[in-house]
Amino acid sequence: MSTTEAPGFQACPACAAAPAAKTFARGGPGANRLHISLPGIHCAACISGVERILLATPGVAEARVNLTQRRARVRADDTVTAESLAAILNTAGFEAYELNGDAITTTGTDQTTRDLAMRLGVAGFAMMNVMLLSVAVWSGASDATRDLFHWISAAIAIPTIAFSAQPFFKNAAHALWGRRLNMDVPISLAILLAAGMSVFETAQSGTHAYFDAALSLTFFLLAGRYLDQRTRRAARSAAAELTALEVPRALSVDGRPIDIADLAVGDTILIKPGARIPVDGTIAKGASEIDRSLLTGETLPEPVSPGATLCAGEINLTGPLTLTVTATGADTSLARLAELVAASENAKSRFTSIADRAAQIYAPVVHLLALATFIGWWSLSGDLRMSLNIAVATLIITCPCALGLAVPAVSTAASGRLFRAGVLIKDATALERLAAIDTIVFDKTGTLTQGRPVLEHHTATREEQSIARALAETSSHPLAEALTQAITRPSATLTDIKEIPGSGLCARWQGRDVRLGRAEFVGATPGDQTETWLRIEGRAPSAFRFQDQMRPGAERAIADLKDAGYDIHLLSGDTPRAVSDLADRLGITTWHAAIGPTEKSARITDMRNSGKNVLMVGDGLNDTAALAAANISIAPASALDASRTVSDIVLMGASLAPLPNAIETAKSAQ
Repeated sequence: MSTTEAPGFQACPACAAAPAAKTFARGGPGANRLHISLPGIHCAACISGVERILLATPGVAEARVNLTQRRARVRADDTVTAESLAAILNTAGFEAYELNGDAITTTGTDQTTRDLAMRLGVAGFAMMNVMLLSVAVWSGASDATRDLFHWISAAIAIPTIAFSAQPFFKNAAHALWGRRLNMDVPISLAILLAAGMSVFETAQSGTHAYFDAALSLTFFLLAGRYLDQRTRRAARSAAAELTALEVPRALSVDGRPIDIADLAVGDTILIKPGARIPVDGTIAKGASEIDRSLLTGETLPEPVSPGATLCAGEINLTGPLTLTVTATGADTSLARLAELVAASENAKSRFTSIADRAAQIYAPVVHLLALATFIGWWSLSGDLRMSLNIAVATLIITCPCALGLAVPAVSTAASGRLFRAGVLIKDATALERLAAIDTIVFDKTGTLTQGRPVLEHHTATREEQSIARALAETSSHPLAEALTQAITRPSATLTDIKEIPGSGLCARWQGRDVRLGRAEFVGATPGDQTETWLRIEGRAPSAFRFQDQMRPGAERAIADLKDAGYDIHLLSGDTPRAVSDLADRLGITTWHAAIGPTEKSARITDMRNSGKNVLMVGDGLNDTAALAAANISIAPASALDASRTVSDIVLMGASLAPLPNAIETAKSAQ
């Protein structure tokens, strides 16, 4: 049985984001927003450690760490500075710097990747040379010859380890300085002890040296770190992408440019046709049609008149409007939506990967095991040198090399396989989260459908088709554009063509009035489908009915996912009739229509709170908060930049067919 919901009219559902999104008050406690760079964090333990320290600092009201961006956002009193917080974090063992928001670029991330690649190359070259020398030792070289090969290996290995293993040494040092343990601590100990014992054994003319093992550990662990870093490069902040929709200037009623920062509630501004709405406001004068597809997912423009509420980010299509400002800056619906997305991104970054979960208990266990091995052998044999060698061998064997390499290696292999199938994995933990899903939520317009109306049926004669085409080709309305593409007959000759905002087009043809537009505009009875009407003076009106084309592969993907046992939901800001028709065609029994971005996000949050692992598939700005709130999210390549950015996975082709295979591949990678 279908589940529908059609709330009462609301000019912009994004406005409802206000109660759910956390905003920063102007003045008073916690009004200061600070940003801190944390280049050394790399796991969930780092996130909780940094936030715990920041929240314990007097004057700090809120602290959020974003692992992907490696930065913290702090809300604090005016007495707290980013410099002082960075100093506190550095004292606790976390590398931290005051962040200049105006200078944020991707240069740092690219530099980190290049640095890891260089250290990886040096370690690999040294490892191959030392292994060639080791072959001679393994083949039976002894005494002075063996010692010579060992000393040459030492000359290669020691400087290489000092250079290439620095990322592990630095992270381990920061952790120990803050009285914490992380995976880099046993890694660093294994590398240092292997190299140190090898030098000692070589100086004592010992039979065994572990230079090749130390270099191999360094090389393979760097390979894992490099693969992980490359995966992270694809992820950026969707909240930052939303700022691309902000308009820096507005027009006064006399046409003068005004900076948005200079606007105040109650001011009046002019919105020209084709312009994006810069602030939230109420129409004081004028009529037009508004494109709300970015915020609501509604397929068609909405007619507006004096008294209607507009939101920042929407587009004025047809007529000039005079707008009375009701909210500016951080108080607009667009800014609040960005805050909601940022909060969801931070929550998602708290996901603890398999490697991180294992590392939380792995480090102390490894150290205790090596210590117990040393004590046991020393107490039984009394041979300190042999006991140290065995303890070091234990530490090398139990070093989390496999843990540090296997997860990125498997992730890279699976990502490569999916990339060839048209699926781009953007996040390091995306496959783990995708494998755990049990519920899939789809958006409608632009996701299950192509988001473009197509003429399906009409009752017009050839003559009427020519007139309709002549009128339609003068308008940028989506239905007019679809009509122009569908009608192949030559256009009729018209005069006095005018566009009536919110209604349609009118002209003169052979001395008679002709109209193309809404049913009310031409005097027809509205139907329950997406349609436009043509009326020639003295004739009955003719209807042109449209339907949004389904995205290729949608039917097959939904059928396969239902057969696999997944719980399928459809959430859309489109009209109940449009959503119901699509749900019936696809066999989706649970659907909700006419809901805004905040409600979408809230529904997904409720699903997660009830114990479900949710995959969200969407493409619009109205889906951005929901994509960020889900356990895992996917966007088609045709989606908006903000939606692609916040998503963990991108479908590069036009078809949804690869979706079931992506889920199966993720499961097989676990």
